[in-house]
Amino acid sequence: MIEQIARLIKILNSESDPGQISLAFCFSMVAGLTPATSPHNLAVLLAVLLLRVNLSAFILGWLFFSAVAYILDPLFHRIGMGLLTAGALESLWTFFYNIPVLRFTRFNNSVVAGSLFFAIISFVPLYFLSNMLIVKYRDHLLGWIRNTRLMTAVKATKIFSVYERLGSWGGGS
Repeated sequence: MIEQIARLIKILNSESDPGQISLAFCFSMVAGLTPATSPHNLAVLLAVLLLRVNLSAFILGWLFFSAVAYILDPLFHRIGMGLLTAGALESLWTFFYNIPVLRFTRFNNSVVAGSLFFAIISFVPLYFLSNMLIVKYRDHLLGWIRNTRLMTAVKATKIFSVYERLGSWGGGS
């Protein structure tokens, strides 16, 4: 737990572009909220590897959103059931089911459908929100934190020693 907190602080304080970190969090949300065995997660992983995103942020976000997914599964089930039983979408689901490759995606599972819908709808807002928060953190909070007495106390803790150890491994992210 302490190492994950130190890694998150390291990522936020790195020279990485806030957009790269935000995009990593967004992709990790899609991969983490949906069931791990869903085939669309391969597409997410491919996008993460092809695009310029912060891999450490992706992995930490994936761990975080995977834990959150267990709490939100009842909500995802309700969303998925609403989508799958909507009369207006019946012809779409029938069309998808008649394509053998799409049956493999398990779109007819209420949790898969609900979590993927929720993740897709939340993708863009999370990108802009996390990007704004990272920029505000770096502009306002980081400078203020470095100059407080509390920071001198924090430098004496185990968390800071882990952070320093991770920083000495090299690399900005």
